[in-house]
Amino acid sequence: MKKISVSVIGAGARGMYAYVPYLLENPNLGEVVALAEPNEEKRNNFKNRYNIGEENIFTSWEKLLSKDKLSDAIIIANCDESHYEPTKRALEKGYHVLLEKPMSNKLDEVIKLGELAKKYNNQVFMICHVLRYTPFFSELKRIVDSKQLGELVSIQHNENIGYYHFAHSYTRGNWRNSDETSPLILAKSCHDMDLLLWLTNKKCKYISSFGSLSHMKEESHKENMANRCVDCKVERSCPYSAKKIYLEDNKLKASRYALHPSPSKVNLEKAINTGPYGRCVYKCDNNVVDHMVSILEFEGNITATFNLCAFTTDCTRTIKLMFSHGEVGGNFHKNIIDVHKFGEKYHTVIYPKILESGHGGGDFKLMEEFVSAVSCNKSELKTSAITSVESHIMAFAAEYSRLNHKVVDINKFWDNEIQ
Repeated sequence: MKKISVSVIGAGARGMYAYVPYLLENPNLGEVVALAEPNEEKRNNFKNRYNIGEENIFTSWEKLLSKDKLSDAIIIANCDESHYEPTKRALEKGYHVLLEKPMSNKLDEVIKLGELAKKYNNQVFMICHVLRYTPFFSELKRIVDSKQLGELVSIQHNENIGYYHFAHSYTRGNWRNSDETSPLILAKSCHDMDLLLWLTNKKCKYISSFGSLSHMKEESHKENMANRCVDCKVERSCPYSAKKIYLEDNKLKASRYALHPSPSKVNLEKAINTGPYGRCVYKCDNNVVDHMVSILEFEGNITATFNLCAFTTDCTRTIKLMFSHGEVGGNFHKNIIDVHKFGEKYHTVIYPKILESGHGGGDFKLMEEFVSAVSCNKSELKTSAITSVESHIMAFAAEYSRLNHKVVDINKFWDNEIQ
């Protein structure tokens, strides 16, 4: 397999720690040769970690993509609202592209990217729907496709965000306000729309959603609370305390890099005292929902419910698949799948293989396919951009349904956007 060269746009958590480390562990397969990142400290950390020459370090994606083609492929992992233009420019320059999800926070741009994927069909263009690559969800897909429990009839799928993760990413953090980035169903759960499409192997026909911002808002702020956790009289009893989440608990260890590129105790304390991650969760400029339920109908009379909620202790996905001749339950974090065929006395319990990388091993398995596809001109991909457009359409339709209290016909919704 030919060794490939890779450029990276965005040295945040995903660009820095999710995908590119695969190349550090497999230097015979590829190397990073260029970076675009506006933050100086992130730039320097990335440059030193991946040993990139100063001549190929840029402060913006515009500067990187103004140069002659610097590498075989490019990973685009900047902010949701800034995905379209660099992806379009990279494809036009001949790069193979790995694009972080969501493809864009604008529906028309998602559709345009799908058209670009068709236009540049001799180039690899993949979306980071990493859950398709995990042993856990791959095993569920195998069970569905095997027909060992008959025909799939219905799915109950839950995205248990975790109260502390929601406070970090969707109340204080980058994805807190849909006017600036993306609605929650898109930012967090285009993964889950993609999973439902993949597991059913059917097109979604209708979707109806309900949800709101019920608790993480100013009305929940009490008199004895402060605007910042460090000044608050009830901080020690508050589960959303920034001091607890970032200085005491280990649950969000990786997310500390969002507070500071070098998250030492001193830097974290300063960030909590002065930055957005130290704000009271009831005094933020957030507007995304903290709970949402969607009901979906797929071709073949398959139904599904999807429950997205901030108010859970566990931060994981749980799922139940119901078939004509059996049922399957699964917990992603616990890595356990329980299979019961009707009429049989015993259950079969499956523990999928554990892989050492983020998202249950999905991050590195995604990179494995991307590198292989670029090196060997592989065309059959699990998460091609063309495939991913449909799940994004579903997410936008779900948000439209929630806001307008309407059942959405997916085909009509798609056709209206194209027109």
